[in-house]
Amino acid sequence: MATRVLCRRVCSLPGWRRSLTQGQHIHTKTREEISDQEENKNVSDVSSQSGYKLYYNPSSYHVARTSANSPCQMDSSEEEQFFSASFWQQSNHYSVSCSRHLSSSKNTLLDLALNKASETEVPSVSSYNRKPVTPDVKVDTRAFLKCRPEYASLSLDLTQRPQPVEWVELLPLLQKVSVLRGRMKPADVLQFLLELSKLHPDKMPLLQSDQRFVMLLRYSVEHLRLFSELQLLEVLQSFVWLEIPSSHTVLEVYEAELSRRANQLTLHQLLLAADLWRCIRRQVPQFLQRLFESVHLYLGQVGVPELVHLLYIIGEGRHCPKDLIYIIQPLIMRHLAQMHPEEVGVVCLGLFKAQTSLPEGAVSRIVDKAVSVVTEMGDFAMVNVLKYLRFSYLFHRTWLEAMEREVPQRAHRMGVQGLMHVTLTCSALHYRSDSILTSIAERVPSLVPHCRSKDSSKLLWAFATLGFLPTQNQSFYPSLTDALRQRKAEFQQYPEHLLTGLLGLAFVSQFPEDLVTLALSPEFVHLALRNSKLELKKDLFTLDAAVALELPQWKGPRLSGELREEVAEMLWTFAQSDVCLKPEVLEAESALQDLLGGDKFVCKRMIMPHTRSIDLEIHLDPKGQPIPVNLLCPKQNPTMVPSSQSWEKINSGVTITDNLLAQLIKGKNSTELPPATIAASSVGETPCQNRSNRTHRDSVRQDIKNSVKIAVQISNRNHYCIQSQQLLGLHAMKRRHLKIAGYRVVELSHWEWFSMLRKSRAQKLAYLHCKIYDSL
Repeated sequence: MATRVLCRRVCSLPGWRRSLTQGQHIHTKTREEISDQEENKNVSDVSSQSGYKLYYNPSSYHVARTSANSPCQMDSSEEEQFFSASFWQQSNHYSVSCSRHLSSSKNTLLDLALNKASETEVPSVSSYNRKPVTPDVKVDTRAFLKCRPEYASLSLDLTQRPQPVEWVELLPLLQKVSVLRGRMKPADVLQFLLELSKLHPDKMPLLQSDQRFVMLLRYSVEHLRLFSELQLLEVLQSFVWLEIPSSHTVLEVYEAELSRRANQLTLHQLLLAADLWRCIRRQVPQFLQRLFESVHLYLGQVGVPELVHLLYIIGEGRHCPKDLIYIIQPLIMRHLAQMHPEEVGVVCLGLFKAQTSLPEGAVSRIVDKAVSVVTEMGDFAMVNVLKYLRFSYLFHRTWLEAMEREVPQRAHRMGVQGLMHVTLTCSALHYRSDSILTSIAERVPSLVPHCRSKDSSKLLWAFATLGFLPTQNQSFYPSLTDALRQRKAEFQQYPEHLLTGLLGLAFVSQFPEDLVTLALSPEFVHLALRNSKLELKKDLFTLDAAVALELPQWKGPRLSGELREEVAEMLWTFAQSDVCLKPEVLEAESALQDLLGGDKFVCKRMIMPHTRSIDLEIHLDPKGQPIPVNLLCPKQNPTMVPSSQSWEKINSGVTITDNLLAQLIKGKNSTELPPATIAASSVGETPCQNRSNRTHRDSVRQDIKNSVKIAVQISNRNHYCIQSQQLLGLHAMKRRHLKIAGYRVVELSHWEWFSMLRKSRAQKLAYLHCKIYDSL
């Protein structure tokens, strides 16, 4: 029966030679597909010799049995695609670099073939004593291949393997290899590889270390140019079952040869070859480039299965050329209505992994299709749609409302990585749903043994960002904090994961002292700053300041003063060129200066620089009169704006009478303040005018000491959960920290202040007067 199954698959290949014997067909048993890092674009270096480096993401590929020379799986940060440990960093790019060019000489090819993968691998992350993470839920990442029979000619079915052959049965075959030696023909080499690929998986390490097998690989390279295109594909297929390590240099030779012959392959053969490379777990940018360049030649042959599989391959390669997306986008729109639910998920995942943007209208149409079939979607496909929504920053109300129904029903059976992506998308879109968060919070504690540090940290971050408090689920935050402790070894490789988790905990005023001590220790700080991929200074700065404010009794490590000053200056420099120049901020600053009597009474600065936003600070004495705040803006403090005027100079402000205030509120005067009600400094005498400068300074200092400190904040929609007055985590923490520091917060909310910008100056002053004095 197995022979008949493979015969059907082989015969489905266009132009496949029927002269091949049945003994050339290969079978396999079911292999588990691990989806741990499908979203990652940061990848691991597993091969380094003579200038050649191969970067790949092992969990994106068919999982071979673990052996001494098989690469260790490593996770990495993404995010996010656009999510990472830092607030502003986005995901890293996938890259392949090769400085060693292939030579056409036989000797060079033979030398490459004889190099064992174990000789080219760098130390794995296991050197950090990382414990393996067992999968919680098995996910079939290739389920879409079951949607249509047409996929049989485009891909390798990893479930089609017959009863394995034992080692003793293949010993005569290996002996024959040593006897024939240089008398082998291409068909003989192929036949041997196909037969050996039937070996029981447990014995594959034994075969790979056998010198006769190494000799066979050498002969395959010798005959490389003599193989037909179909024979090349069968050899590549045999490599899947033989579990050739993805870093084995013989594969480099095969990639070069297939790339050279790309124009001789049909579209189906190109896609099949790309799928085989994917099953081998090797990134092949050279071959994929040739595939992408050929797509426009076969537009008439691209139906739903060809398009979906192409997007799958694009996603696994982590790259989509710009000219190719212009071809693919109309094809997606044309075939979208005919796609099955799992195929829609593949489209989203491929675009997400390749970091490929489509116009908002196109994304909306894809998600509209997903909504129409969401009840038929598997969990994996549903999560993939959420990933692409997150990447596209598209708020699709209908889809998110569907998630409010679907996630609570599915959460109990979903794995931790899928749940992490659900909450990460909600966080990125600022969408808070108590039903989604509660159902996930109830499920997560049971999954702690399966959490990578990446999963734990992002779950903590996302939940805290959306304002999910520890009191809403007693075990959620403690269980994930314990998960971080269990994965401490991973912080050596990914220090950003610890900072991400701790910042999330800080948002909800949780500070596990042992982890905070680790994060602020000189050794860890040095490790984090040495990480060139991510800028972690700001995250360390935020954590350090949060600890100082909320744990006044803290005796543990702190950042150095030099580092704090450096980051504060960096943040202020950026703020001066960005948020400080926003029209709504400039208008509020100007109006407050008019209201209080001059620029000396308003200080635009970062009161809490670790929260990365500015405030307009004003002080009022016990009688409610403004006090100059120039003293708060010394030139040596980079977090404050120096004033061009001396603080000793006093000027009284605009006097707003009850009658004037009533008129302004009612809008009776829509242009200017009545001159009769304005008391300038030249009109009335103040008691301070007859005092000496020294007495005056003492008086002002006493007023400042007893003053009411007010932080005026100009908020915007990005400070809140969407269509809600729930502050996001960072901004909620800032409000808390301002209160701890003795400030009263006056918010000029975006829904009020932005409408006031269209009003008259007088109306603005009245509005500000009410906001400030109502806070007293």
